[in-house]
Amino acid sequence: MKKSFAFISLALCAALSPVHALVIAPYTPQVFAAKQQSGERVSLHFHANWCPTCRAQDKVFKTFQGDASVPGTLLLVDYDTERELKREMNVRSQATLIVFNGKMQINRSGGVTDPQQLRAALTSN
Repeated sequence: MKKSFAFISLALCAALSPVHALVIAPYTPQVFAAKQQSGERVSLHFHANWCPTCRAQDKVFKTFQGDASVPGTLLLVDYDTERELKREMNVRSQATLIVFNGKMQINRSGGVTDPQQLRAALTSN
């Protein structure tokens, strides 16, 4: 049920957003794999609710929603529960952002809260 809700949520967000504008959705392995397989830009934000830096990043990311100049999907990864994914991605701290173009990692940052730097990370080639 939880996984199907994430798919429905992502599809609804995509349908309501301008073409190619940033969509923010919860992480699921299925959505991440599908985005990578289709060659789309997809980003992982390793987030913890207790983290003030993560909350600051969230505010910035929300300003990018619906902005056609910031393409792709931003998947929110629960830093406290997604231990295997953290190990796979070599993530050592919360507030880590990893940007992929398909399966190719194109950017990685940690602890950045500056809107211009986050925009640059999400739009990098």
